Amino acid sequence: MTESHDADVAIVGYGPTGVIAALTLAKYGVSAVALERDEDIYPRARAVTVNDWTMRIFQDLGVDERIEKKIDPQRALRWVTYDGTEIMRVEHPPSTLGRRPRFYNIYQPTMEVELRAAARDHGDRVAVHYGAEVTGVDQDADGVTVAWTHTATGERRTVRARYAIGADGGSSTVRGQVGCRLLGDTGDVTWVVIDCRVKRWWPDRDFLTFWSDKERPVVDIALSAGNHRWEIPLKPDESPADYPTSAEVWPLLKALGVTEKDVEIHQHAFYKHHTRMADTWRRGRVFLAGDAAHLMPPWAGAGMQTGMRDAHDLGWKLARVIKGELPESWLDTYEAERRPNAAFYTALATQLGRVIKQELSEEEQAAMNAVPEDTVTPFEPPLTAPPVLAGGWIRGPLGDASIVGRMIPQPIAGDAIGRMARLDDLLGDGFVLLGDDVDPATLLTAEEKADWDALGARYVAVRPKTAYTQGPGELIDLDEVLLPWLRRYGARAVALRPDRFVAAADISGLAVPA
Repeated sequence: MTESHDADVAIVGYGPTGVIAALTLAKYGVSAVALERDEDIYPRARAVTVNDWTMRIFQDLGVDERIEKKIDPQRALRWVTYDGTEIMRVEHPPSTLGRRPRFYNIYQPTMEVELRAAARDHGDRVAVHYGAEVTGVDQDADGVTVAWTHTATGERRTVRARYAIGADGGSSTVRGQVGCRLLGDTGDVTWVVIDCRVKRWWPDRDFLTFWSDKERPVVDIALSAGNHRWEIPLKPDESPADYPTSAEVWPLLKALGVTEKDVEIHQHAFYKHHTRMADTWRRGRVFLAGDAAHLMPPWAGAGMQTGMRDAHDLGWKLARVIKGELPESWLDTYEAERRPNAAFYTALATQLGRVIKQELSEEEQAAMNAVPEDTVTPFEPPLTAPPVLAGGWIRGPLGDASIVGRMIPQPIAGDAIGRMARLDDLLGDGFVLLGDDVDPATLLTAEEKADWDALGARYVAVRPKTAYTQGPGELIDLDEVLLPWLRRYGARAVALRPDRFVAAADISGLAVPA
């Protein structure tokens, strides 16, 4: 950082997306200053779940264990009609990504407290200004200047950084300041969200239940820390003004069989569903992430998680670019990789919303429940399947039979001196080439190896647990997961990115992606 910059990156908005950006930048050695309009964490619970992919990101940032103490395992999802007919269920088989449950229920305010506490542990690299209303974003060839006003004192200040991230939500000031447009639609229906404190257990409370009905579909969710939520659409002749207090809300719950013996209403709020995405996620040195870049219906539980994944993807790339380890062109891969994933979850959420509202034809419902046959990759429902990149910094074909773009499983592995740990903890940070019982460096041309060396890549042979190691940096496939996974796709070696997606494989060429 030069004297002309207050920090390497300015982050506008310090919700989950902004905090994950700060944690990622700090972990990878660059500084960030965050500007948050509100003095305190937003008190209403919005997101309801995180999954094993998000928990793997938390693991990378060293916060997974403290977060796991504040969240609860999720049993399963089911779509049920009021006469008790179950029309669809999504079970949660054991995760392949290194977590015991695949999905967790959260209480977002509690989780955010832990994330911000973890960021404070990086006090030398993360500064936060609360009560900071951003009023201007200007950029030039050397950096970004963000102007802000303290909401309590009216004091006007500026922050100068090399880059800026707009993580300031659906009504993003940054998005408007840099001239990006938010395209898409907002639904007509107003929903009431009712957050409650649990007073006693009731049968199957731990299911995430979607009560499917054309007139009154309801979401019924167990949240962590003794909380429970219902989301109910208002009828066309109803409005938020009809529900000023909990007394007017109670009849909605009692119609579902919920009484004062079961819960205490904590708070309620109203919202509409948005299906929107910014026309571009980058203007020069300014990037959009989270709700500032995309808004999706809640049915896939993916809105907040998609934002945090944006922040992690952008964070590790920005850090390496700022430190001179990667060329600036790498930043173009951020939107190329994250936009398709956000679009995927938006489409999935829209389709799942049609299930709860009983808008699917019998043929469409049957198609959703169908299990494809003769696939190379074992089928899992899209909502729970491990993530796959659809583009970006990868080399090779994509699709069912290809290993390229897939996130590597995370079993327990061993190393040459007898340690046993989760794979990522043994691999460490950075680029890694893994070989199936072979040193992957021996499969590279001199030019290919020079290119991977320039990225600081390591070369690791994975040995079966029935064999001797042959070098100090090798790993043992203790759970017998890694070698079968490579062989399923016919790969002897793969190149892993820092986020543990496969960038390339020997079967289609191990050269560094362009």
